[in-house]
Amino acid sequence: MLLNAEILLQYQRCQRRAFLDANGDLSQRDPISDALHRVIQEKFAYQKFVLAQYNYQQPEYPKNDWEAGTKATLELMQQGVECIYKGVILAPYSEDITLLSRPHLLIKQQGHSKFGDWVYIPANIQLSKRPKLEYQIVAAFDAQMLAISQLADPPTALLILRRTDAYEVSLSKWIPLMHLSVEECIRTLNSLEIPEVFISRQKCNFCGWLPQCYAEAKATEHLSLIPGVTPSRYSDLQTIDLVTLEALARANPDQISTLPSFEGKSAQQLVLQARSTKLNSPIILPFGSAYEIQQTLPTQTSQTVLRDLLQSRYLPLKPESLIAPIELYFDIEAQPDLNLDYLLGVVVCNRLTNTEKYYAFLAESQAEEQKAWQQFLDLIAQYPQAPVFHFCPYEVDTVKRLGKLYYTPPEQISLLLARFIDIYDQVAYNVVLPTESYALKTLARWLGFEWRNPEANGSQSILWYDKWLETGDRTLLDAIVQYNEDDCLATRHLKDWFVGFLQNS
Repeated sequence: MLLNAEILLQYQRCQRRAFLDANGDLSQRDPISDALHRVIQEKFAYQKFVLAQYNYQQPEYPKNDWEAGTKATLELMQQGVECIYKGVILAPYSEDITLLSRPHLLIKQQGHSKFGDWVYIPANIQLSKRPKLEYQIVAAFDAQMLAISQLADPPTALLILRRTDAYEVSLSKWIPLMHLSVEECIRTLNSLEIPEVFISRQKCNFCGWLPQCYAEAKATEHLSLIPGVTPSRYSDLQTIDLVTLEALARANPDQISTLPSFEGKSAQQLVLQARSTKLNSPIILPFGSAYEIQQTLPTQTSQTVLRDLLQSRYLPLKPESLIAPIELYFDIEAQPDLNLDYLLGVVVCNRLTNTEKYYAFLAESQAEEQKAWQQFLDLIAQYPQAPVFHFCPYEVDTVKRLGKLYYTPPEQISLLLARFIDIYDQVAYNVVLPTESYALKTLARWLGFEWRNPEANGSQSILWYDKWLETGDRTLLDAIVQYNEDDCLATRHLKDWFVGFLQNS
């Protein structure tokens, strides 16, 4: 078996994925999605940008002939070239296991090795902005392999991260952990038993095995489908044999609250989440309400502070305060790589006339962002008393950013933000819903709302915008606008349901 850094990297993220990649039927794995393809392209583009800063040489050898690649790499190291791109290091681990290391760069430094008065250190280029655990494990793996080939320990290993300086990996800390990880990875890959499924949306979304894993998790009512069940919490729950939905729904929160990964009222909320899922019914949280928050504040708390606290994060004292004659629903589409908010969408809902109208303030290029921003401000100014409903903090953060960028008076921004109401906060701090997440799409679809394009999402919107910039195909802009309007309407649908549920509870 050949164990390379990529397998080790995937093992850190998901043992099951590494096992399936090595032992599964690859024909059952989904093809690369457009979103993942875009990430891969971004990774290659960033690597190309970094490599342009180095004068490097690359070993030449027949494709996948790793022994020839190792020989070619050692020859370059013997010559003392300043930098080697995609060098190959092959080393035996046991009779049936060989280790393969291919760091992005091998960089020459002063020191002593079998080659002379120089040593090489490994450097890996990552699109991430932070040195994640799995990257440091792989860096330690590359460093250890390099130590074998040059008969000298590298003084450090580098992670060249996005928008940050090169990060030096502490090899004394990570090499022992890397050895343990390699041993565990080999045992897992050689096992006859597939690792337990665990659905972690952030890590699973780009994995081709997700449909297969999700189907199993759904069929077994796996706790990883319950919001709030993280890997660490699941491990803690296993220690007290709370590993089924039925058991968690019947559990005493006091028993769970003593576990290391639980604090405050998280145990009680998790039990209620399990009960809600089991009953397929929403439950009002017995804590976090406006009444309780008011009771726990100091008696001298001013009404202004109290009002700001309640309106910013918690349910107002009366659900009816979330109803206004005219309401605005606001959603943004953005391209983070360009630092561009290319669509500010607003639905104006007039309850007096029972009408609604959608406005799309679209920047067809980066140069038009300021124009779209001003058009948005002009519309909002027409309804100075209307609350502005949105979902999650991004809209607030964007208004602050655009206001600062385009010199909007700070007092104007403050007055505008005072009208903002985050429906996510309102729901998440007051109600438990039988859903697998509290994302807008999940919540709205549970309520029966559907997007006109079922494939549309935030990542797809970015892809459409990038393709628009490349091709000038206006149907792509039309798709973005339609998706944004549906997001605004979904926010309204969720807010109306929330108010009605509280009024009838």
